[in-house]
Amino acid sequence: MVKKLLILVGVVGVAAVVAKKIKASNDERALWHEATTAPDLR
Repeated sequence: MVKKLLILVGVVGVAAVVAKKIKASNDERALWHEATTAPDLR
């Protein structure tokens, strides 16, 4: 039972790290998109 719990905690931890990296990547891409597009001067 303890072994299964440790495996579950490990999987959840890895998933959290991956989700954090994906979010950081998306945030950086959005920032670069905003910084490099022409302003809308309408």
